[in-house]
Amino acid sequence: MVSLICTLQSHRDDVNWCTFSSSLLATCSADKTIRVYSTQDFTELPFSPLSGHGYGVHCCCFSPCGQYLASCSTDATTVVWAMDTGEIEAVLEHPGRSPVRVCAFSPDSSWLVSGASDGTLALWDFPSRTLCRMGAVPDTTMVACSFTPCSQLFATGSTYGDLRIWDLNMNQLHAEKYAHDLGVTCCQFSPQIMKYGHVVQFRLASCGQDSLLKIWIISRTSSPGCKMQLVHTLSGQCATVLSCAYSTDGQLLVSGSMDKTVAVYEANNGILLYTLNQHERYVTSCAFSPTAPLIASGSMDKTVNVWRVEDGSSGHASGPKGKSLPNEAASASHEAGKKWPGHSRLTVSEWSEDDVSSWLLEEGLESLVDTFKANNIDGAELLSLSKESLSSDLHIESLGLRSKVLRKIEELKMAPVSNGIPDEFLCPITHEIMKDPVIAADGYSYEREAIESWINTKSRSSPMTNLTLQTTLLTPNRTLKMAICRWTSSQ
Repeated sequence: MVSLICTLQSHRDDVNWCTFSSSLLATCSADKTIRVYSTQDFTELPFSPLSGHGYGVHCCCFSPCGQYLASCSTDATTVVWAMDTGEIEAVLEHPGRSPVRVCAFSPDSSWLVSGASDGTLALWDFPSRTLCRMGAVPDTTMVACSFTPCSQLFATGSTYGDLRIWDLNMNQLHAEKYAHDLGVTCCQFSPQIMKYGHVVQFRLASCGQDSLLKIWIISRTSSPGCKMQLVHTLSGQCATVLSCAYSTDGQLLVSGSMDKTVAVYEANNGILLYTLNQHERYVTSCAFSPTAPLIASGSMDKTVNVWRVEDGSSGHASGPKGKSLPNEAASASHEAGKKWPGHSRLTVSEWSEDDVSSWLLEEGLESLVDTFKANNIDGAELLSLSKESLSSDLHIESLGLRSKVLRKIEELKMAPVSNGIPDEFLCPITHEIMKDPVIAADGYSYEREAIESWINTKSRSSPMTNLTLQTTLLTPNRTLKMAICRWTSSQ
């Protein structure tokens, strides 16, 4: 059985990726941050969140030893972080200054590859943090990358729909041009290596816009090139499959989809074991822990769910084929896994007393629930609390507790209004409400300052289509600006 053990709700925007090391879980988001948690109790590390990117973070990955974390962003950089301090170790600027969509370490830690929106690949010598080689697939965006367990080959996937196998000299050994109709979204090699005489084989999972998860066998001999054979096509989800990941032993395969589900398969035979239904929006990422029977799934609902394979083995999930876990079973295994209803969809000033109680429970302040209820503290009252009122009116004697409450209230004040904001009011670059919206040549509206900065550094490519902007002329979108002003004044 698979059960939900906790839900992490720290991000303020879509969660784009999640990844495990032996002792940590890292997640990255369109809110420009990376958050790092201990897998012992899923508390956030003192140096988290990591804030070094200028735009949304698309992907993050741990080095095999877990000492470093790499993250890549629309800001055209791949940043390397030290996991003992949270400090930036290196900033790798992608040649051409195109948004970096994916990055991956080789299992031997020698290489780091990054793929960008202009179809280019950068292979970095990781020990020296220097650019070694470049490759490219024209007229597409690189969105997926994974190294073979031997570290000598890697696979890439793009929005064109192709899967390609490369060696470390950036030679293309094979191109599967129509692997997924309408585009690849993710790919990952199984940790297992299979040998048959002089033939070495690897298993590669890929998923795409065609709503399919596919398993391929990559065969390599002493002769140049390699062969790629499709062995399984899995259709357990009914919308675009956005992510996939193997367990450490290669026995399980997990995928996340735009149908809001997480699917768990027996990898060798492609048998659907579980469908997990706890996310409210698209599931954008999923990952297995290398040391514990844990799965993480990230979503556009801004949460990361952590699931446990109950029998303690990542390779032998029990239960009937295709079993869909009921909500109550999935959420009952850990208090942190519960989603408190109501308040997340309102501005804080609109919270009821019950919403405030739910918030206190979420923030680990359950000892104050009765006090706040006795004093009829609703959302408006919560925002007006001060150090003096906490002490004299609510009689909270602990200085540390008063400080924690005030800190949490400040976080509420700084946080953007969440799910109630119409998507069209948010700038596609900053993911924040636009103050001065303008229309660019691609037909999309952006915050003026953000798109001007983009044009100055991104060679006039569109942030939405990656195609060249025919002109840099920006037209004020007065209708949208008035709509935003009306909406803001009504909140």
